[in-house]
Amino acid sequence: MTLTEDPVLNPALSGMIEDADWPEFGWIDDVRPALRAALAAGRPVALATLYKVAGSAPRGPGAQMLFAAGAGGHVAATGYFSGDCIEGDVANHAAQVLADGKPKRLHYGMGSPWIDLRLRCGGALHVLLERIAPDSPAAAALLDHAAERRTCLWASDGETQEAREDHGPLLALHEDPFRIARRYDPPRRLIVSGGDPGALAAAKLGAMAQFETILLRPGGPHAPPPFPVSRYLREEPADALAHLKVDRWTAYLGATHEDHHDLGGCLAALRGGAGYVGMIGAKSRAAQRLGALEAAGASAEELARLQLSPGVPGLGKSPWEVATGIIAEIMQALNPARERA
Repeated sequence: MTLTEDPVLNPALSGMIEDADWPEFGWIDDVRPALRAALAAGRPVALATLYKVAGSAPRGPGAQMLFAAGAGGHVAATGYFSGDCIEGDVANHAAQVLADGKPKRLHYGMGSPWIDLRLRCGGALHVLLERIAPDSPAAAALLDHAAERRTCLWASDGETQEAREDHGPLLALHEDPFRIARRYDPPRRLIVSGGDPGALAAAKLGAMAQFETILLRPGGPHAPPPFPVSRYLREEPADALAHLKVDRWTAYLGATHEDHHDLGGCLAALRGGAGYVGMIGAKSRAAQRLGALEAAGASAEELARLQLSPGVPGLGKSPWEVATGIIAEIMQALNPARERA
């Protein structure tokens, strides 16, 4: 890539995207919240799905971007594909799709007709752009599945769209006739119980990492925490988890340092099939805690899934260092690639 091809420096490539100079929109991996906001406002969107990759690439098949009409002819973007110059070009095509409703299939990199749009990785990316109307039944079904924490497949040829409860690979491609099926799992969720600096650091990092983050603080202050979380609850962890529908896309971290709070939460999370269950505390207390959970009815299989020394060793012992290691461990545990490619 030459200097003038950089999307930040070349207005012809980046001018369609709002906030292109500081592309924080690329941090967002799940396009559904932005889709919900746009449709609630009565605005159509252009959904871009990376459906095929050749060679090396920063993102794999299934990665998505979402574009909604913004002010002054710009589009508001969510997500990213390469970090190179193609995001601005995809935005230009997205504006056309928003205007005329005709889907597009874009090809960047090796073998592309656009030789001036090169990828640093040397690979090739194939992208489907499709328009979603504000009254789309398929989009409504997709969002309903997310709200009800059910896995959903988005099947589309660019014009005919369908969302149904189903499982499968993250992205299935049918070349002839062209059709993709993209799997959406329930949003990743982190439930943290506790209110000390370590618990708050874990909750804040989880929220920054795009987890649906719920902070539990039994009998805690009535005022919410001083940073954004999805929900703040003052009830017992076991009671909260009973109505939160724990599943394999949920991580629970017991960090009150009080066994009468954390053990009940861990047992409920294990029995609910949470994808990650951890409890912060001294290693010297591990045997006592395991014994208490076993006495409460926890099976050997459930206890084997419990992390009593959560996090990545060697990062340090400050709240942010401990929280960073725990969030990394949770990300790995909830990574869909561990279950289905």
